[in-house]
Amino acid sequence: MSPADPEAEPSLPAVVAPQLRELRRRSALTLEAAARNAGLSPAYLSRLETGQRQPSLPVLLALARIYGTTVSELLGETVADRDAVVRSGDMEPTVAGGWTYWQAGAAGRGMQALRVHVPHGAQGDIVRVHPGEEWLYVLQGRLRLHLGDTVHTLEPGDSAHFDSLTPHRIGAADEGGADLLFVHTLLQSPAAALCLGGPTHGDAR
Repeated sequence: MSPADPEAEPSLPAVVAPQLRELRRRSALTLEAAARNAGLSPAYLSRLETGQRQPSLPVLLALARIYGTTVSELLGETVADRDAVVRSGDMEPTVAGGWTYWQAGAAGRGMQALRVHVPHGAQGDIVRVHPGEEWLYVLQGRLRLHLGDTVHTLEPGDSAHFDSLTPHRIGAADEGGADLLFVHTLLQSPAAALCLGGPTHGDAR
């Protein structure tokens, strides 16, 4: 399965499409401006907003950042009272673009915490560049992290903390995939420029 093929991606909750449209309008962004900031084509973003395509995890992260929100809100999830503790039994897995992830923190915070399983070959060729910071910690398997022109292989127990303006991409180094904890800062500016790499025209995502 090609990670760039949106039609091959698993379905996400039906609430995502209207939520994407509502959050874009709330951010006072045109379809063209939001697509440009997220590194998407307007046609592809339009298909996401009408439910004709399902977004991958990197696309959800990009849209959450430019709308100043969280992936939880994009998925229509709410956390009552913004509890400080998230129980393992309350972490529902979501599959997007080949990755499986669990919300490991409350919605509406200045950071977003995820537990992520990255299967071998899934989205390992997608380069990301965006304002903010990222921190990750490898739980199981080996992770291949490209930071600029440098490639790092991270073993279980290794971590990385870097400026997200450094071009970066993540992939599992072993066939069994990799499990990691992932924390990133959320951008509150709807004008923040993001790019997930690869083609930015047509329906390439």
